Amino acid sequence: MSAPHFPSRAAEAAVLPERGPGPVAVTLSVNGAEHVVELEPRVGLLDALRERLHLTGAKKGCDQGTCGACTVWVDGRRVLSCLTLAIACEGREVTTIEGLAEGDELDAMQSAFIEQDAFQCGFCTPGQIMSAVALLKEGHARDDAEIREWMSGNICRCAAYPHIRAAVRSVRDREA
Repeated sequence: MSAPHFPSRAAEAAVLPERGPGPVAVTLSVNGAEHVVELEPRVGLLDALRERLHLTGAKKGCDQGTCGACTVWVDGRRVLSCLTLAIACEGREVTTIEGLAEGDELDAMQSAFIEQDAFQCGFCTPGQIMSAVALLKEGHARDDAEIREWMSGNICRCAAYPHIRAAVRSVRDREA
């Protein structure tokens, strides 16, 4: 017979205070600006961005984490915002496609997507661009096979993949 398990004081201290189930004030830092929004704790980041902050760049494609249209960065890492709770992003920096450009000057990847005709309908483009910028920062663009692998979580229903890879190579080669 084993002794009863009692949580340590460290484990007790790590437990966050309960919030909800009704709406609570959530502070989100998005594209360098802080926003306080009233959300139920179960609201996803994608819905908070689109419906509360009116940042509609990230798209609701599958709402199941399989298409990548909702890709944003949280603390510089790619996340699927449809699967991420908004409340879990408090104290973290969220970057959306709207946060890539510097004023009227597009990010290099945004420009490359235009130059390489790397979009057709444009629905997946924001998520594709967010992933493409991240994969370069992560060092995953040695060749087309590696680009294909690290972009595989982002689906393009128009099949513009050769143009997307060309855009990634273009930025990679300019920055090398």
